Amino acid sequence: MSKIEAFTFGDPVPVLDQRDFWGYLHSAFNGRWYAPPISPDALARALTSNPHHQSAIGYKANLLASHFIPHKLLSRQDFKRLALDFLVFGNAYAERRTSRLGNVTALKPTLARWTRIKKDGNALMLIDGQEHEFPDGAVFQVMEPDINQEIYGVPGYIGAMQSALLNEAATLFRRKYYLNGSHAGFILYMTDAADNQEDVDAIRQALKDSKGPGNFRNLFMYAPNGKKDGLQLIPISEVAAKDEFFNMKNVTRDDVLAAHRVPPQLLGIVPLNGSSFGSVADAAGIFFQNEIRPLMTAFEAINEWVGKEVVRFRLYDEAKKS
Repeated sequence: MSKIEAFTFGDPVPVLDQRDFWGYLHSAFNGRWYAPPISPDALARALTSNPHHQSAIGYKANLLASHFIPHKLLSRQDFKRLALDFLVFGNAYAERRTSRLGNVTALKPTLARWTRIKKDGNALMLIDGQEHEFPDGAVFQVMEPDINQEIYGVPGYIGAMQSALLNEAATLFRRKYYLNGSHAGFILYMTDAADNQEDVDAIRQALKDSKGPGNFRNLFMYAPNGKKDGLQLIPISEVAAKDEFFNMKNVTRDDVLAAHRVPPQLLGIVPLNGSSFGSVADAAGIFFQNEIRPLMTAFEAINEWVGKEVVRFRLYDEAKKS
């Protein structure tokens, strides 16, 4: 007697889950350095989990770098590294390198993902399991303040990471939905008697082969004594799954953009149903003044630490004229 068989596909593999983010409750001291309140590894991996999250951060970093005026102590490329670290991790670290006579020769970014703060306030960097200690006072930290501790900064987008990961989960599910081919979305209900078991086995094998590269192929069945409704295809929530996918993508996208405070038209998002986002030029100007200019002031704190004006920017109106 033939058995009923169910075909399933593997679970989607997310970039990370909630445990990866909330690895610590506070900046715990491990005897050598303070642990960040949120895992830098998780923040780095989350950057590619959502296209709007990555695009918003990349857009801000490019704007900051394009308006930065290069200095002999700090190149545009090095500044962009500082900006990207600050936007992703809520921390950026500038290392002051000096000559034998004590003169400042360059400001170089240290990788925020691996930089840690010691109890005396100085920094070290983890390199392949080894600790590289910087000279006292050689590293300046630019941080996004956190209300729970004062050791490390925390990026302002954390509140939207659940939405970003939900967006990723919806995309991964949709990929599996298409790669599976049959989508596990129907029941083939057969009541007509087949001439022999080989015919039933052939239909079963044809359905198995329709997954993956063989999807969307036609299936032919011949039943000479068949009756109406002897072979039925019963869908399972296929239409509902499609509708939920689009709703999920749109809602989570809006959450991410709200956390980054980036107008959608600046990221190339197309308005739906004939609507409009308004003037791109007006949105760009307001975004620069309300979002990019405050970020610039955070990096200008480096000037006081170095003792000279190393970090300077062209303002929005000046950039438009040049």
